[in-house]
Amino acid sequence: MSSGAKTSEQSLSAVNRYFEISLYLLIATSVLTLVTTGKLDPLSTIVPPVALVLKGIRWWRGDPPELSHRAATSLTIAYFIFFPADLWLFSRVLAEGAPNPGLYAALLASIHLMLFAMVVRLYSATTTRDYLFLAMLSFSTVLVAAILTVDTTFLVFFLVFLVLAVSTFVGLEIRRSAEGAVSPPLAMGTPAARRLNRALGVTSFGVAAGSLLLGAAIFFVLPRVTAGYLSGLNLQPSLISGFSDNVELGQIGTIKKNTAVVMRVRSDASVAQMGGVRWRGIALTTFDGKRWTSEAHERIIVYPDVATGWFGLGFTPAELRRTSRRIAYTVLLEPLATDSLFVPERAERLRGRFSPEIERAGRTSPRSHLEQDFTRSIFNPFHNFTKIRYEGVSYVPQVPAERLRAAPAAYPDDVRRLYLQLPALDPRIPALAREITKNAATPYDKAAAIERHLRTRYGYTLELSGTPGESPLAHFLFTRRAGHCEYFASAMTVMLRSLEVPARYVNGFLPGEYNDFGEDYIVRGSDAHSWVEVYFPEFGWITFDPTPPSDERARGFFGRFALYYDWFELMWSEWVINYDLAHQVTLAQNFQKTSREWSDQTWRYMEQQRRGIVERLKLWQWQVQQFGLWSAIAIAALLLALAAFLRGRALREYLALEWGIHFGGREAVTPRLATLLYAQMLRVLARRGWKKPPGQTPREFAAAIPRPEVAGPVGELTSLYQAARFGARATDAQQMTGLLAEIKTRTK
Repeated sequence: MSSGAKTSEQSLSAVNRYFEISLYLLIATSVLTLVTTGKLDPLSTIVPPVALVLKGIRWWRGDPPELSHRAATSLTIAYFIFFPADLWLFSRVLAEGAPNPGLYAALLASIHLMLFAMVVRLYSATTTRDYLFLAMLSFSTVLVAAILTVDTTFLVFFLVFLVLAVSTFVGLEIRRSAEGAVSPPLAMGTPAARRLNRALGVTSFGVAAGSLLLGAAIFFVLPRVTAGYLSGLNLQPSLISGFSDNVELGQIGTIKKNTAVVMRVRSDASVAQMGGVRWRGIALTTFDGKRWTSEAHERIIVYPDVATGWFGLGFTPAELRRTSRRIAYTVLLEPLATDSLFVPERAERLRGRFSPEIERAGRTSPRSHLEQDFTRSIFNPFHNFTKIRYEGVSYVPQVPAERLRAAPAAYPDDVRRLYLQLPALDPRIPALAREITKNAATPYDKAAAIERHLRTRYGYTLELSGTPGESPLAHFLFTRRAGHCEYFASAMTVMLRSLEVPARYVNGFLPGEYNDFGEDYIVRGSDAHSWVEVYFPEFGWITFDPTPPSDERARGFFGRFALYYDWFELMWSEWVINYDLAHQVTLAQNFQKTSREWSDQTWRYMEQQRRGIVERLKLWQWQVQQFGLWSAIAIAALLLALAAFLRGRALREYLALEWGIHFGGREAVTPRLATLLYAQMLRVLARRGWKKPPGQTPREFAAAIPRPEVAGPVGELTSLYQAARFGARATDAQQMTGLLAEIKTRTK
């Protein structure tokens, strides 16, 4: 057979076709895993999938490779010459804005090289060695994707890749072993080929599932010394700004158009209580007419307690606790381009792994610390470039309006200096403030009046049109009369300051969307918000929110499904990405608690059953005593009679025989009783091995007994049986029973 015919025959074989399809799907899955991370440039996102689709079409039609091995080698060498330019020029530009531009540029350049080599080898592969190289490149691609992201999308693609990897390497080994075989290849489309494909598919799925279960068990059991899988590595975080000490009007409105998840929160507060909670990021003090900033102050460094790991952020006095609501919460913060930590107002303590240092025994690193400014805003000096999980306790003010009205208006000098600052304003703004509060006697009434006026007389929109000019607030208040939260909060803060009421502008997030399935809150970029804090002596800073509520989004079937998926993402982040020693301890405690509960339930069930049996026995004993002995005898006789009928003819015959022997007269052996005695004799002899054939007469059978000492009594009992049954003459019953007993004795 010629080499061309052999190649054609091999290309048509079922094993080779199975391997080609499996390998192609493996490569496609690895490329899609990398592309869906969202961290690649547009060229790398589009070109490899398009090249895969074109090659898949040609591969399915059986077209030969497009490139020779020499051409593929030349292209690879040429790209190695181009690699330094990609590393220092193109990838460096794409890496701008990343926490570590040099490292991210090197990673991007390596990805470009890997994808280029994969495409070139895909279009030139002809040998088993080429296919193995493509499979290894696919594995490397998935590893790179794991560096860029470890979210739930990656999990789905990884599970598919695991099944396809097993399938591909099994097919590759079968294909390699079949090379040079004498027997003809298995043709496609035959029943044997279909059975082989099913067997390979089931085997691949089973091996992948077993590997996954074993790997999961090792993952959860293996002792942890660091916190979090890959520390939630993210080299290019979502650049959500507006939470620094320099915020221009309009920035928060831009953030609100982003629906990406910012954080997920669990709290011990009810849904109704969480409705008034704001996730406070940073408070700003100084306004220049277009921009909010904070006056430069040295931040306080807060170190954790060595024993507990808690960062103390300022003790809340007992008198303020009486007018506050305690809230405990756990936050899973996504990577953000801000150092701010988001907590409910008046946070008292936090605990979490904020530094990237390795920690021992799950404790906070002694070098880890937080920073806090004079507005009680909290910052992570190690940056929020990775997923961070932290828990905290806050005392949210819940002061009755009557007590706020009674608060004195004597403000400390430092409060007046910082929080009454104003730039040159359009004179209409102070005039409007005085008009709104003309009937307000106290600072609280003035704040409530301005809040109510803005919430009811102005509209909420993210689409701002027109030129605001030199005074964006005047344009908002007197021309546009609609805007988003920044304009409402800025307008209220400025108007209160014009009335000599200290106020400050605060950025953060609304409570978010409650997921009743996962029992957590989903906070998105669209929940970014600005509000106002007003100062009241004796009570501190109290929140006011002048922004009108936006329209609630309707949630249909797909929206409900999104909540389930979000719960799965929360569990993935909580128990995989951030899995550490503390989670292991919690898992072990839960397992111990669950096993103890199951054990207790089992013992309680068995004890309950035992008590039930004892009670039923006591009841039966009492009933027997009540009915008396004759009642028990009657019941026993009834049960015995019932059993006799149920057991059938043998038992009934035995009872009839015993009755005839013991209660019948001495000469009262009837033909039926004689027949029963003879039948019993036959059963005794049959157990000894002497069974009467159907065609043999009773006398012939008696004569055929080989043992004389048995044959004698058998012959006598047979004569008495025939006489009683056929001779119509009386027979002695005691004689027949005596012979039967003798036969039983001699046959033992």
